[in-house]
Amino acid sequence: MAAFSNDKDLLRCEAAVFGDLHFPWQVRCAGEGGVLSGATFAAAGVDFDAAGVQAGGVLYVRSADGSVDAVYEIVSADAPGQLTVSVLRGDDADPPVAPPAHDALHWRISTFDPQAQQVALELTAYFGLRPGRPDSAWGADDVVDTTPLRQASVYGVLANVYATCADGDRDAHGLWTKSRHYRQLYERARRRCRISIDAGGDGVIEKRIAGGSAALVRD
Repeated sequence: MAAFSNDKDLLRCEAAVFGDLHFPWQVRCAGEGGVLSGATFAAAGVDFDAAGVQAGGVLYVRSADGSVDAVYEIVSADAPGQLTVSVLRGDDADPPVAPPAHDALHWRISTFDPQAQQVALELTAYFGLRPGRPDSAWGADDVVDTTPLRQASVYGVLANVYATCADGDRDAHGLWTKSRHYRQLYERARRRCRISIDAGGDGVIEKRIAGGSAALVRD
């Protein structure tokens, strides 16, 4: 199913998860010799489209001497070895903001899409929608505007990511504490959500669901 948030949405809150805290088993592609020029990132010997790289993803780059260690949002995949990237923008409608030019970069594109899809399943179950509630009369596609669910999704994904990275309860680096923090934000955010259902796509709202009320639903 489609997730309610993407990697770029996570970048707005926690750039660190795309650096040292990335999941090696969720790297779409990586390499050496990447070049940043204007809003273009180029790398030889890779097919970004075949690797599943899309707008809304995140590019991590690092130079050998450590002077460059940064993450940028992916605006589009333009050719097998070419992306349009940008310094994180406040609005998707804004033109790309070119990062500083550099070459000979180590680069990596990893994703947390599996975690975002899992949180989407949790959210649809919470709101009584398919696929989280398979027997529901309404599905995620019937939600008029999923934007209110995006923030809850971001918090839920980050809570899961930090829980995975944490080392049990020892929490030497504060990762478990961060997981609990984002879990609390997630619970509050989904209770604040207000969504409308238009199953027929005809502009007629069949149902409005408030997050605080959805939490009281019992099977």
